[in-house]
Amino acid sequence: MKKCIILFIVYSQILNAQYPAGNKVLEDIDKNMSSENRVVISKMVVHGQRGSRTIASKSWSVGDQKAFTEYLSPAREKGTKMLKVEDNLWLYSPSTDRTIKISGHMLRQSVMGSDLSYEDMMDDKKLSESYDAAVTAIDTIDGRECWVVNLTAKEKDLAYHFRKLWVDKTRSIPLKEELIAKSGKLLKKIELKDIEKFAGRWFPRKMIFKDMLKTGKGTEFIIDSIEFDVDIPAYKFTKASLRK
Repeated sequence: MKKCIILFIVYSQILNAQYPAGNKVLEDIDKNMSSENRVVISKMVVHGQRGSRTIASKSWSVGDQKAFTEYLSPAREKGTKMLKVEDNLWLYSPSTDRTIKISGHMLRQSVMGSDLSYEDMMDDKKLSESYDAAVTAIDTIDGRECWVVNLTAKEKDLAYHFRKLWVDKTRSIPLKEELIAKSGKLLKKIELKDIEKFAGRWFPRKMIFKDMLKTGKGTEFIIDSIEFDVDIPAYKFTKASLRK
C-alpha cells in the first residue's frame, strides 16, 4: 500500500510538472487581451426569441479605468452613449435627453436586450490582477490544444466568483469561457472565434455570449476594426462628452 501511495504521489508530481503555472497563463492572456488604450468599431447581433437585431457602436477605452461607447445604429439606439470612469457608469439617452447613473442592481441588467450586462461591459480588468488560477487539464477546442484553467476571484465583489477557461496553448488566448457564481451556478458561456493577429497580439474577431438564465440564442459581438495604443483626447471621458 505504501509503495502505491508513493507511486501515486510521484505520478501526480510528474503530471503537474507538465502544466504551466496558472498565473503565468493569465499573464500571457493579458498580454494579448489588455492594452494601454484602444478604439473599437463593432456590432452586437442579438438573437432573441422573436428574431435577431444588429446594434453598431464605436468605443474608446484607456486601460480598465475609462471607457466611452457611442451607439451608431439602428435609429432607435443611435446617439445613446455610455461613459465609464473607474467604478462609475453613466448612460445618456438622446430620446429623453437625460443622463442617468447605472449602479447597484442596475449593473446586472441586460444592455439593449443582449446577453451582456452593464457589469460585463465595465469589466476590463486584467485576469491576473483579479483571479488566482490553476491549470487542471488539457483539452481540445476547434482542433487546437488548450489548457483548462480554473479561476477563483481574489475580490469578493467581482461579478463572477469562478471562471473556467479553455486557453489555446500556442496563442495564449481563451477559446471558451464559463462564468460561474459563488454558489457554483453556471451563469454565462462565451466562445471566442476568428482569432487574428492585431499589432503583434492575438485577438478574437467574434465573441458569442450566452446568458444561461435567459431564453434566446445568445449574442454575437463582432469586431469590425480595432486599433491599439492610439491617442485618445481626455475630454472623451468626461460627462460633458455624453451630450456632444
